[in-house]
Amino acid sequence: MSKDDDLFSQEMAGVQPLASDKRVVYLKNSVSGQKVSNAEETEKRENPLTTGFLNIQPCDEPLGYKHDGVQQGVLDKLRQGKYPLEASLNLLRKPVEQCRQELFTFFCQAQAENLRTLLIIHGRGRDDESHANIVRSYLAKWLKQLDDVQAFCVAIQKDGGAGACYVALKKSAQAKQENWERHAKRSR
Repeated sequence: MSKDDDLFSQEMAGVQPLASDKRVVYLKNSVSGQKVSNAEETEKRENPLTTGFLNIQPCDEPLGYKHDGVQQGVLDKLRQGKYPLEASLNLLRKPVEQCRQELFTFFCQAQAENLRTLLIIHGRGRDDESHANIVRSYLAKWLKQLDDVQAFCVAIQKDGGAGACYVALKKSAQAKQENWERHAKRSR
């Protein structure tokens, strides 16, 4: 065994560990301190997401949506996973009503923190009537009901593949102003 260990050590001599990606912020359900006010504001806002009639998305049909006025290049970059993820929500094995509530709370928190790119993990069912595909179908419906969603699409394999989706949100008014000021200074 020691001969194999030595060979392994020689082969791994120049290898360095990958740097951890600190850009992903996981918003937790338990809020404290300053977050309490955001949670109270969220509770005051009425959840517009409906659970009525549902068109079930076939499993082999990937999720995708682009709001009017959004360039195709934005959706293409989102689909390729080129935007850095800022927050993630896991809806695996949760009842539909709980998913609805958590999605709305997550969306409100993301808006309050001016986040732009989100990852939602919904799971992947084997058939059209499976629970994961029902949640996935509701998710497609709900995201279209939220005004600040610019686009969403299926995630790349490393982020969950067909069991997850990327969501791109509109810039907040504050972010638009900061962007305008930054570019206005350069043009002078």
